[in-house]
Amino acid sequence: MTEAALAAVPALALAGAVATQLPRRPRVVDRANRAAACATAALAAAVAVAGLADPAAPVRGGWLLLDGAGAVLLLTVAVVGLVAALASPLQLAGTGRGLFRAGAARRRYYLALHLFWAALLAVPLVGNLAVAWLLVEATTAASAVLVAFSGSARALEAGWKYLVLTTFGLAFALLGIVVLADAAGGGLAALDYAAIHAAAAGLPPEQALTAFVLIAAGLAAKAGWAPVHNWLPDAHSEAPPAVSALLSAALLPVVALVAWRAATALEPGLPPGLGGGILIAFGLASLAVAVPFLWRPLAYKRLLAYSSLEHMGVIALGIGFGTPLAIAGVIAHVAGHALAKSLGFCAAVPLLRHDPAAARRPARGLARTSPATAGAVGVSLGALSGLPPSPLFVSELLVLAGGLAAGEPAVTVVAAGLLALGFLGVAHAAVEAVAGESRGRAGSARRSAGWTLRLTGATVAGMVAVAVAALLLPGSELVHDAMAGIG
Repeated sequence: MTEAALAAVPALALAGAVATQLPRRPRVVDRANRAAACATAALAAAVAVAGLADPAAPVRGGWLLLDGAGAVLLLTVAVVGLVAALASPLQLAGTGRGLFRAGAARRRYYLALHLFWAALLAVPLVGNLAVAWLLVEATTAASAVLVAFSGSARALEAGWKYLVLTTFGLAFALLGIVVLADAAGGGLAALDYAAIHAAAAGLPPEQALTAFVLIAAGLAAKAGWAPVHNWLPDAHSEAPPAVSALLSAALLPVVALVAWRAATALEPGLPPGLGGGILIAFGLASLAVAVPFLWRPLAYKRLLAYSSLEHMGVIALGIGFGTPLAIAGVIAHVAGHALAKSLGFCAAVPLLRHDPAAARRPARGLARTSPATAGAVGVSLGALSGLPPSPLFVSELLVLAGGLAAGEPAVTVVAAGLLALGFLGVAHAAVEAVAGESRGRAGSARRSAGWTLRLTGATVAGMVAVAVAALLLPGSELVHDAMAGIG
């Protein structure tokens, strides 16, 4: 594979952003969006599969890098972005004036969506910490516009909170990168992950430690890890559903990948176990903060937001444990969570059309009034709860087994207890949403029933594939060489 192929992935997404601005008729704009999304996703998937075919031989060149973990994230972002783009026309149907005037709103939405997606696709392909930081920061402007897209007071507040808090966190990460660059003394090239890893053992210990703490804490604000997650529930709740899917299933794990790569690169220069310990602390804090909210009756999208906090905690734990079992769990969890959360947020489109009150209160009794939506919500929440045999059940077991293998029995027991409590909360919400006392009017979501059923079927098939793959991952070359591009 060539560097040109890697660079072409985000470039094609940028071209899609331009292509959606040329037509004026809404149907033609929607067709341009679909064509651009399919082309971008196909190229990204082809590049990712090629990277997964030989994870022991990462592609390097200039500032570009494709290793095993990056290929997994690239494929995940490609799938989530495709689903979000294909769901957007249904979501936009009937919308009027919001943040933009009605005539231009559709094109402005697609412009921001494809720009956001392009930056997300680029992050896993970048082998330089400073450039990765720039791309993560670049996601902020486009995604903040998308969060506030409806123009309501709540959406504007959520977009502003997201913009301020994540930018503030990334400023800390930038300070850590500056400290690291000063310690390395080699300019921008010294911030390549491989160069950091090679030089880490010779860095002044205090500077290496300070740099990592600042980088980890700053990225945690963007990755949605507690206690610096405050923007996440509001942004996920107020953004259009397809945008919420990208935020939860793509943005959060992509930022976690940058934190993972930074921790791996700096590991030789840190006190033993410190890098992993910091990520474990973020993981436990995220689980502990999420669980009480998962037990409360929440509006549907807000429930999914706190579920994102829980699952990002699982990913942080797996990265922190760092054993082959835990890394296998992380890989499976990223993929399974992306499928379940994409379905869950896209199901909010017919749900909110069928029962607008679900934007502010829990969904109830969908099986009686909207069977297709009930199926999508049930599959999504069932998987997110960790109900066997979902891939998230398998991945959580792998992460917990990895914690025991890492010699962290106390942390593993606490995490298992919190995951059990989270399971009960989300499973109860799933039962109530599907079989509780019904609201809304029967048949009011028929327009989107076919799309919802097709998406649910595709998601179930994907989850079965991920669950089977998760059972094969612990002994695979992918797990062993996930971070091959760093060392």
